[in-house]
Amino acid sequence: MPKTARVKSKAGKKILVVEDEGQMGLVLDMILSEKKIQLDYVNSLLTASEYLQKQEPSVVILDNKLPDGFGVDFIGYIKKKHPSVKIIMISGFGTARDVALENGADMFFEKPFSLEQFNEAINRLLP
Repeated sequence: MPKTARVKSKAGKKILVVEDEGQMGLVLDMILSEKKIQLDYVNSLLTASEYLQKQEPSVVILDNKLPDGFGVDFIGYIKKKHPSVKIIMISGFGTARDVALENGADMFFEKPFSLEQFNEAINRLLP
């Protein structure tokens, strides 16, 4: 899969979505459409690393299984370089929960997740 980044400009806070499935981006757009949040999308850990060298979002929504590695292994990198960034790990495997939280994720959601719960989480992380 090619490295891509898409920026959806909105005024206000910024969220980086690291996810290789396009449907998740649509779901997040639906959840956050009424909020003034800029959503930036990348589909690999490499492009996430490149993005984070130039910008610092308020929140990173991080999938666990990506084409070039596992999100749980990337959490430490984010926390070391950007300690104030909040991380929401999403995964189709609930078994990743403990590792994600131990590595520093602020929240964990197993796919499929409740839109209401996810919206509440964003409200808590982006006051």
